[in-house]
Amino acid sequence: MDKICVIDMGSQYTHLIARRIRELGVYSEILPYDVSIGELKRFDPKGIILSGGPSSVYEEDSPQLTKSFFNFVKEEKIPVLGVCYGLHLIIHQLGGIIKPFNQKEYGKTELEILKPKRLFESLDKKETVWMSHGDQVESMPDGFEVLARTITCPIAAYANESLNLFGVQFHPEVIHTQKGITVLKNFVLNIAKAKKEWKLENWIEIRDYCFGKTK
Repeated sequence: MDKICVIDMGSQYTHLIARRIRELGVYSEILPYDVSIGELKRFDPKGIILSGGPSSVYEEDSPQLTKSFFNFVKEEKIPVLGVCYGLHLIIHQLGGIIKPFNQKEYGKTELEILKPKRLFESLDKKETVWMSHGDQVESMPDGFEVLARTITCPIAAYANESLNLFGVQFHPEVIHTQKGITVLKNFVLNIAKAKKEWKLENWIEIRDYCFGKTK
């Protein structure tokens, strides 16, 4: 069965990301940010999503991925989507610059899609999204391109198509992002090419078989 791994960076919405993926018919599981490469290999994900989180990537003791993570996903050709903190972390660990935002952005805002590539397929040029961040990308490593922006955030989404790395500053998992499910669907089904093989009733049957029926 195809699986998507959600790596938890401390967001209050991490479980919601996993739930949204299951609602698409794909099994998902949450793993800690310090998950080993060996554990990731055993999990064998079709794609990986890095959640948001309350920290800043440049702070001491902030959640960081293992140093060999990006070599692993490159070798295994596993697509990665970073959400908010996850977007910052990809850039930070690959040599880009993340800086404090001059004003925290929280709430609904209008996203302007500059390049409607795979991640934004079937979306309009302008969409309403939900932002919650105090940092932003100042510069990106070579190979990354800006996909979308807002009036206050010039890099609100990016992609490195050759490495299958993607990032969104907004939260596609919350209902306030009007077409957030479409963004997740594009990543899970079209980019990661995960098959819709998971159903809630199948999990309930397995649970009941192993542990007995619950009232």
